[in-house]
Amino acid sequence: MRRPVQALLLVLSGLGLLQATLFSDLFLRYVKEGMRPLLVASGVVLLALGAAEGWSSAARLRRAPAADGASARDPHGHDHGHGPPWVAWLLFLPALSLLFWAPPALGAYTASRETPQAVTVTGQDDFDPLPAVSPLPLTLGDFTRRVQQDRSRAVQGRTVLLAGFVTPDGSGDGWYLTRLILNCCAADAQSVKVHVHGVAAPKADTWVAVTGTWHPSGTLGTPSAEAGLDARTVERIARPSNGYTDGPPLVTR
Repeated sequence: MRRPVQALLLVLSGLGLLQATLFSDLFLRYVKEGMRPLLVASGVVLLALGAAEGWSSAARLRRAPAADGASARDPHGHDHGHGPPWVAWLLFLPALSLLFWAPPALGAYTASRETPQAVTVTGQDDFDPLPAVSPLPLTLGDFTRRVQQDRSRAVQGRTVLLAGFVTPDGSGDGWYLTRLILNCCAADAQSVKVHVHGVAAPKADTWVAVTGTWHPSGTLGTPSAEAGLDARTVERIARPSNGYTDGPPLVTR
Protein backbone atom coordinates (compact mmCIF):
# COMPACT_ATOMS: atom_id res chain seq x y z
CA MET A 1 0.00 0.00 0.00
CA ARG A 2 1.40 3.40 -0.99
CA ARG A 3 2.36 5.87 1.70
CA PRO A 4 -0.38 8.48 1.05
CA VAL A 5 -2.97 5.73 1.29
CA GLN A 6 -1.39 4.48 4.52
CA ALA A 7 -1.57 7.99 5.94
CA LEU A 8 -5.25 8.29 4.99
CA LEU A 9 -6.01 4.95 6.62
CA LEU A 10 -4.31 6.01 9.86
CA VAL A 11 -6.20 9.30 9.91
CA LEU A 12 -9.57 7.66 9.27
CA SER A 13 -8.93 5.06 11.98
CA GLY A 14 -7.98 7.76 14.46
CA LEU A 15 -11.05 9.84 13.60
CA GLY A 16 -13.25 6.75 13.96
CA LEU A 17 -11.93 6.01 17.43
CA LEU A 18 -12.37 9.60 18.57
CA GLN A 19 -15.87 9.74 17.10
CA ALA A 20 -16.82 6.62 19.06
CA THR A 21 -15.27 7.77 22.34
CA LEU A 22 -15.19 11.57 22.60
CA PHE A 23 -18.27 12.56 20.63
CA SER A 24 -20.60 9.62 21.34
CA ASP A 25 -20.98 6.51 23.49
CA LEU A 26 -20.65 4.10 20.57
CA PHE A 27 -17.59 2.47 22.12
CA LEU A 28 -19.84 1.08 24.87
CA ARG A 29 -21.22 -1.34 22.29
CA TYR A 30 -17.89 -3.12 22.16
CA VAL A 31 -15.88 -2.53 25.35
CA LYS A 32 -16.31 -1.55 29.00
CA GLU A 33 -16.54 2.09 30.00
CA GLY A 34 -13.13 1.98 31.68
CA MET A 35 -11.49 1.46 28.29
CA ARG A 36 -12.39 4.98 27.11
CA PRO A 37 -9.05 6.67 28.07
CA LEU A 38 -7.03 4.01 26.23
CA LEU A 39 -9.20 4.31 23.13
CA VAL A 40 -8.95 8.11 23.14
CA ALA A 41 -5.18 7.87 23.46
CA SER A 42 -5.07 5.35 20.60
CA GLY A 43 -7.14 7.65 18.40
CA VAL A 44 -4.82 10.59 19.08
CA VAL A 45 -1.75 8.46 18.31
CA LEU A 46 -3.24 7.22 15.03
CA LEU A 47 -4.09 10.77 13.98
CA ALA A 48 -0.56 11.92 14.81
CA LEU A 49 1.00 9.03 12.90
CA GLY A 50 -1.26 9.66 9.91
CA ALA A 51 -0.44 13.36 9.88
CA ALA A 52 3.29 12.63 10.14
CA GLU A 53 3.11 10.07 7.36
CA GLY A 54 1.18 12.47 5.13
CA TRP A 55 3.61 15.31 5.80
CA SER A 56 6.58 13.07 5.07
CA SER A 57 5.08 11.84 1.79
CA ALA A 58 4.24 15.37 0.65
CA ALA A 59 7.73 16.62 1.49
CA ARG A 60 9.35 13.73 -0.37
CA LEU A 61 7.26 14.41 -3.48
CA ARG A 62 8.16 18.11 -3.39
CA ARG A 63 11.89 17.36 -3.12
CA ALA A 64 12.23 14.82 -5.90
CA PRO A 65 9.14 14.44 -8.11
CA ALA A 66 11.23 13.46 -11.14
CA ALA A 67 13.33 10.94 -9.24
CA ASP A 68 10.25 9.21 -7.87
CA GLY A 69 8.83 8.94 -11.37
CA ALA A 70 12.06 7.54 -12.84
CA SER A 71 12.40 4.91 -10.14
CA ALA A 72 9.24 3.26 -11.32
CA ARG A 73 10.49 2.86 -14.90
CA ASP A 74 13.06 0.58 -16.56
CA PRO A 75 15.60 1.79 -19.16
CA HIS A 76 13.04 1.14 -21.92
CA GLY A 77 10.56 3.56 -20.32
CA HIS A 78 8.05 0.98 -19.07
CA ASP A 79 6.17 1.80 -15.87
CA HIS A 80 6.52 -0.90 -13.21
CA GLY A 81 4.55 0.91 -10.47
CA HIS A 82 1.92 -1.17 -8.77
CA GLY A 83 -1.12 -0.06 -6.85
CA PRO A 84 -1.99 -1.63 -3.52
CA PRO A 85 -3.45 -5.15 -3.58
CA TRP A 86 -7.23 -5.09 -3.61
CA VAL A 87 -7.41 -6.78 -0.20
CA ALA A 88 -5.53 -3.82 1.31
CA TRP A 89 -8.49 -1.59 0.53
CA LEU A 90 -10.61 -3.72 2.86
CA LEU A 91 -8.69 -2.14 5.74
CA PHE A 92 -10.72 1.00 5.14
CA LEU A 93 -13.99 -0.72 6.01
CA PRO A 94 -13.51 -0.82 9.82
CA ALA A 95 -12.37 2.81 9.87
CA LEU A 96 -15.27 4.00 7.72
CA SER A 97 -17.78 1.95 9.68
CA LEU A 98 -16.91 3.76 12.92
CA LEU A 99 -17.43 7.10 11.19
CA PHE A 100 -20.57 6.40 9.17
CA TRP A 101 -22.12 3.10 10.27
CA ALA A 102 -21.26 1.62 13.65
CA PRO A 103 -21.91 -2.13 14.00
CA PRO A 104 -24.79 -2.82 16.38
CA ALA A 105 -24.35 -3.96 19.96
CA LEU A 106 -24.51 -7.64 20.86
CA GLY A 107 -27.96 -8.89 21.66
CA ALA A 108 -30.35 -11.83 21.39
CA TYR A 109 -28.38 -13.56 18.63
CA THR A 110 -25.36 -13.87 20.93
CA ALA A 111 -27.33 -14.64 24.09
CA SER A 112 -29.38 -17.40 22.45
CA ARG A 113 -26.25 -19.34 21.55
CA GLU A 114 -24.84 -19.80 25.00
CA THR A 115 -25.95 -21.26 28.31
CA PRO A 116 -26.97 -18.59 30.82
CA GLN A 117 -24.15 -17.85 33.23
CA ALA A 118 -25.81 -16.04 36.07
CA VAL A 119 -23.70 -13.69 38.16
CA THR A 120 -23.90 -15.48 41.49
CA VAL A 121 -21.97 -15.65 44.73
CA THR A 122 -21.39 -19.31 45.48
CA GLY A 123 -22.52 -20.35 48.91
CA GLN A 124 -24.00 -16.97 49.88
CA ASP A 125 -26.56 -17.46 52.66
CA ASP A 126 -26.69 -14.05 54.32
CA PHE A 127 -28.91 -11.56 52.50
CA ASP A 128 -30.04 -8.12 53.60
CA PRO A 129 -33.79 -7.62 54.08
CA LEU A 130 -35.60 -6.51 50.94
CA PRO A 131 -37.13 -3.01 50.87
CA ALA A 132 -40.88 -2.87 51.45
CA VAL A 133 -41.70 -1.44 48.03
CA SER A 134 -43.81 -2.88 45.25
CA PRO A 135 -42.84 -3.58 42.60
CA LEU A 136 -39.37 -4.26 43.94
CA PRO A 137 -36.63 -3.25 41.40
CA LEU A 138 -33.85 -5.84 41.12
CA THR A 139 -31.09 -6.63 38.69
CA LEU A 140 -31.29 -9.97 36.92
CA GLY A 141 -28.29 -11.20 38.91
CA ASP A 142 -29.84 -10.12 42.23
CA PHE A 143 -33.10 -11.84 41.38
CA THR A 144 -31.25 -15.04 40.44
CA ARG A 145 -29.24 -14.99 43.67
CA ARG A 146 -32.37 -14.49 45.74
CA VAL A 147 -34.19 -17.31 43.98
CA GLN A 148 -31.37 -19.84 44.17
CA GLN A 149 -29.49 -18.94 47.36
CA ASP A 150 -31.69 -16.97 49.77
CA ARG A 151 -32.94 -19.57 52.24
CA SER A 152 -35.31 -17.05 53.82
CA ARG A 153 -37.27 -17.10 50.53
CA ALA A 154 -37.72 -13.36 50.69
CA VAL A 155 -38.84 -13.10 47.05
CA GLN A 156 -41.73 -15.53 47.51
CA GLY A 157 -44.95 -13.72 46.67
CA ARG A 158 -43.15 -10.41 46.03
CA THR A 159 -43.82 -8.44 42.87
CA VAL A 160 -40.47 -7.57 41.34
CA LEU A 161 -39.41 -5.25 38.52
CA LEU A 162 -36.66 -6.40 36.15
CA ALA A 163 -35.26 -4.93 32.95
CA GLY A 164 -33.29 -6.30 30.01
CA PHE A 165 -33.66 -7.26 26.37
CA VAL A 166 -35.76 -10.01 24.86
CA THR A 167 -34.17 -13.30 23.82
CA PRO A 168 -36.47 -15.94 22.28
CA ASP A 169 -36.60 -19.39 23.85
CA GLY A 170 -36.08 -21.94 21.11
CA SER A 171 -38.36 -24.45 22.85
CA GLY A 172 -41.34 -22.10 22.61
CA ASP A 173 -41.87 -22.15 26.38
CA GLY A 174 -41.78 -18.46 27.28
CA TRP A 175 -38.81 -16.23 26.55
CA TYR A 176 -35.78 -14.79 28.30
CA LEU A 177 -35.15 -11.39 29.81
CA THR A 178 -31.43 -10.99 29.25
CA ARG A 179 -28.39 -8.90 30.08
CA LEU A 180 -24.92 -9.32 28.60
CA ILE A 181 -22.00 -8.66 30.94
CA LEU A 182 -18.49 -7.79 29.74
CA ASN A 183 -15.24 -8.66 31.50
CA CYS A 184 -13.27 -6.61 29.01
CA CYS A 185 -14.83 -6.43 25.55
CA ALA A 186 -17.66 -7.84 23.46
CA ALA A 187 -15.61 -10.95 22.67
CA ASP A 188 -15.90 -12.23 26.27
CA ALA A 189 -19.56 -11.33 26.88
CA GLN A 190 -21.53 -13.62 29.20
CA SER A 191 -25.27 -13.64 29.65
CA VAL A 192 -27.52 -13.59 32.67
CA LYS A 193 -31.11 -14.61 31.92
CA VAL A 194 -34.46 -14.80 33.64
CA HIS A 195 -37.10 -17.06 32.06
CA VAL A 196 -40.36 -15.14 31.54
CA HIS A 197 -43.70 -16.97 31.52
CA GLY A 198 -47.29 -15.96 30.90
CA VAL A 199 -46.81 -13.12 28.39
CA ALA A 200 -46.17 -13.35 24.66
CA ALA A 201 -42.60 -12.51 23.71
CA PRO A 202 -41.97 -9.06 22.24
CA LYS A 203 -39.67 -8.78 19.26
CA ALA A 204 -36.15 -10.09 19.86
CA ASP A 205 -33.66 -7.49 21.14
CA THR A 206 -36.45 -5.22 22.40
CA TRP A 207 -35.56 -3.66 25.75
CA VAL A 208 -38.37 -4.10 28.26
CA ALA A 209 -39.21 -3.70 31.94
CA VAL A 210 -41.15 -6.65 33.34
CA THR A 211 -43.13 -6.91 36.57
CA GLY A 212 -44.13 -10.25 38.01
CA THR A 213 -43.60 -12.87 40.67
CA TRP A 214 -41.26 -15.83 40.93
CA HIS A 215 -42.35 -18.73 38.72
CA PRO A 216 -42.59 -21.78 41.02
CA SER A 217 -40.17 -24.36 39.69
CA GLY A 218 -37.81 -26.33 41.91
CA THR A 219 -37.22 -25.46 45.55
CA LEU A 220 -36.96 -21.75 46.28
CA GLY A 221 -33.69 -20.82 48.00
CA THR A 222 -31.76 -23.71 46.43
CA PRO A 223 -29.91 -24.18 43.12
CA SER A 224 -32.84 -26.29 41.87
CA ALA A 225 -35.07 -23.21 41.66
CA GLU A 226 -35.55 -21.73 38.20
CA ALA A 227 -34.69 -18.08 37.72
CA GLY A 228 -38.13 -17.57 36.24
CA LEU A 229 -40.85 -14.95 36.39
CA ASP A 230 -44.63 -15.10 35.95
CA ALA A 231 -45.05 -11.79 34.17
CA ARG A 232 -47.90 -9.38 34.85
CA THR A 233 -46.82 -6.39 32.75
CA VAL A 234 -44.24 -5.83 30.03
CA GLU A 235 -43.28 -2.25 29.15
CA ARG A 236 -40.94 -1.26 26.35
CA ILE A 237 -38.03 0.94 27.45
CA ALA A 238 -35.03 2.59 25.81
CA ARG A 239 -31.73 0.72 25.71
CA PRO A 240 -29.40 2.05 28.43
CA SER A 241 -26.36 3.93 27.15
CA ASN A 242 -24.22 1.22 28.74
CA GLY A 243 -26.23 -1.90 28.03
CA TYR A 244 -23.43 -4.28 29.02
CA THR A 245 -24.13 -3.96 32.73
CA ASP A 246 -26.64 -5.73 34.94
CA GLY A 247 -28.12 -2.51 36.23
CA PRO A 248 -31.41 -1.96 38.06
CA PRO A 249 -34.45 -0.89 36.04
CA LEU A 250 -34.51 2.83 35.31
CA VAL A 251 -38.26 3.08 35.18
CA THR A 252 -40.41 5.61 37.03
CA ARG A 253 -43.68 4.25 38.28
